[in-house]
Amino acid sequence: MKYYLSMLAVMFLTVLAFNTCGSKPKVSHGGPVLDYVSLIDSLRAVGATVELAGEIVQPFFSVKGHRITVNGGDVQVFEFADAEDVQAKAEQVSPDGEWVSKTHVNWIATPHFYKRGKLIVIYAGDDRAIIEILEPVLAPQFAGG
Repeated sequence: MKYYLSMLAVMFLTVLAFNTCGSKPKVSHGGPVLDYVSLIDSLRAVGATVELAGEIVQPFFSVKGHRITVNGGDVQVFEFADAEDVQAKAEQVSPDGEWVSKTHVNWIATPHFYKRGKLIVIYAGDDRAIIEILEPVLAPQFAGG
């Protein structure tokens, strides 16, 4: 009987170890979007499929950005030092999003600019479903179509 209980205890501990040590999906922290990591977290929390797609450089921003896909749509994410820097950069974007600083941009589709925390996020596209995912997470766009 002791042998049986010992074996049962070992099996229980083994199952417990596998369940607690295995990889688990990331779970939203539930906080506001302030930076790149919290953006990804918040998008996934609302059910979006988000994939990391590498870096991007835009000549009109001083920082490198991250490319992500949100439900298949290409999104550019630029993280600045602080919200004040974001505001200064956002003021250089024309209302239609065609000009950033003194650079005219020929977007492949309608640009949509969002700002939140230390981020400026750009989605150049016309997929209404993607816009409806981005806006609640990032607030209404500040420039673009």
